[in-house]
Amino acid sequence: MSDRCTWCGEDPVYVAYHDTEWGVPEYDSRALFEKLMLDGFQAGLSWITILRKRDAFREAFAGFHPETLVDFTEKDVERLLGNPGIVRHRGKIEATIGNARAWLELSERKDFSDFMWEFVDGKPLQNRFTSMADVPAKTAQSEALSKALKAQGFKFCGPTIVYAVMQACGLVNDHMIRCPRHAEVAAMGR
Repeated sequence: MSDRCTWCGEDPVYVAYHDTEWGVPEYDSRALFEKLMLDGFQAGLSWITILRKRDAFREAFAGFHPETLVDFTEKDVERLLGNPGIVRHRGKIEATIGNARAWLELSERKDFSDFMWEFVDGKPLQNRFTSMADVPAKTAQSEALSKALKAQGFKFCGPTIVYAVMQACGLVNDHMIRCPRHAEVAAMGR
């Protein structure tokens, strides 16, 4: 794919992520929660670091099932802090457990997927960027979603993290217009 988005470079893990996952519209509430948590762990690091540790994160955090995470205790936090397969940051670990509680409370009133997608009126925003320099770090939608998540009790969900989730989960199509994945992903939106 010669016109692939340049951000993924030539690392096979990154290329596979770009070519099969990034930007694909995600409507599964648990998967959206997982991505939000992983992007929270990514803050201050490169995404490739998290991507390479994703399987270890999934194992350590019970598949990012909020119903299970909500029962994690301080003993689990200590166990996770000793796990070299993940990013060992107490604040991010504790936020993930707390975010599971926030997710469950929100889910009693509204499906998490519906909650996320309402910030783009239920359909992916189709950007037509020609240069990575044109891609914003955050948008009005990511700022509004971040604020709403924080009001629900979520942490590590600032507007830049939220915009990365929106890109990764296809709420916004930020593949470069020349990238073959742009049109493929655009066709996947509900």
